[in-house]
Amino acid sequence: MRNNFKTHINQQLQFLEKSKLIIAISGGLDSVVLAHLCHELKLNFALAHCNFNLRGEESNTDEDFVLDLGEQLDVEVFIQNFDTQAYADEYKCSIQMAARELRYDWFAELAEQLQFDYILTAHHADDNLETFLINFTRGTGLNGLTGIPIINDNIVRPLLPFTRDVIEAYAKENNMMWREDSSNVSRKYLRNKLRHQVVPILKEINPQLLDSFKNTLKNLNDTADIVDESLNAVAKRAITKIDDTGITYNISEFKKVNNPKAYLFEMFKDYGFTEWNDVVGLLDAESGKQVLSNSHRLIKHREHLILADLCDSEQSEESLLIKETDKSMETPIGILFLDEADAVIGNSKTTIHVDRNKVVFPLELRPWKEGDYFYPIGMKGKKKISKYLKDEKLSLVEKENTWVLTSENRVLWVIGKRPDERYKVINETKQILRIKLE
Repeated sequence: MRNNFKTHINQQLQFLEKSKLIIAISGGLDSVVLAHLCHELKLNFALAHCNFNLRGEESNTDEDFVLDLGEQLDVEVFIQNFDTQAYADEYKCSIQMAARELRYDWFAELAEQLQFDYILTAHHADDNLETFLINFTRGTGLNGLTGIPIINDNIVRPLLPFTRDVIEAYAKENNMMWREDSSNVSRKYLRNKLRHQVVPILKEINPQLLDSFKNTLKNLNDTADIVDESLNAVAKRAITKIDDTGITYNISEFKKVNNPKAYLFEMFKDYGFTEWNDVVGLLDAESGKQVLSNSHRLIKHREHLILADLCDSEQSEESLLIKETDKSMETPIGILFLDEADAVIGNSKTTIHVDRNKVVFPLELRPWKEGDYFYPIGMKGKKKISKYLKDEKLSLVEKENTWVLTSENRVLWVIGKRPDERYKVINETKQILRIKLE
């Protein structure tokens, strides 16, 4: 195995040879073998062990074992203790999910603080099969059936091509010691049920199961590449705008494809949506209709879909007061500058000029609200801002992100849209105030 591991590193993961590495080590067979192999290849690594405090004295013995292993290999060891049960209770998640989140959050923090390049985990071919079966039994798309990636950002899994039998045989041949986690025997976890009850039957049916599975993964990943290529082509045609309010898609491009639901699923599945029939229904829904996930929303706006963060739907109640002495101020929508001007030069959506003598400080910058109205410059009479925004054909997200600047509670500027007629510079104006948003 040592020679095969070395060849694998040289051919697929050569960058590890010049990198600073963390090995995530539990003290179990797989991570211990990974540590020994990396030591034999003289890679630059440290060990990082999580004590989840779930198995009493057994957890502490695992920690002691890892410390001894670090001393044996002459490498640095990092230990972190967690109250995993308390975390699971607080965030209402399973113990397994809590341990996973705590583990990877700590690894990421450790890597950033101490400038490690990569985090190595000891996932192997049998883990890959079990993950495939878990996703398959729970229901998934193509991506859930393409296996665990060898490289995922700064997470690298060098043992992924090797089976547990090969890893165990190597450990026994070299008289290695490791810890057995008693929880691995428990049948209450789905992974353990598959490992101890389902996989052995599959291997009995096909003794070459892992080799066949490897070929299946290759075929599925080849198919996934074709899907990604098609998806990217549709996305390239469909996306019409990307800005601070979200991503805008042309609905007609989804209607052109044979299976719009499949494209919508692949396009938006990473944003937490689950009600896919409702998402498809947006294609023919009335303007303003939206579908929500826990983090995002899809909004129908005329002939478009807009993907926006859910937090953008909650209009800020914050308002800022701007004193006469303020020359600039940071705001949630940019930096506001106020200064005197000799003439009206450069009026635009982000710069206006007003008659200073008509302005009463302090000014207030806030989101617009129902009931607000103003006198749009160049038009006769007043107009409700809600009606003005509708006439401008703004999307729901754009409306929600519209702010106004007021003087004595009278709107003098709908920011980025239009100033108020009552404050415009005229021939009799003695002093000009320029207001600019960057």
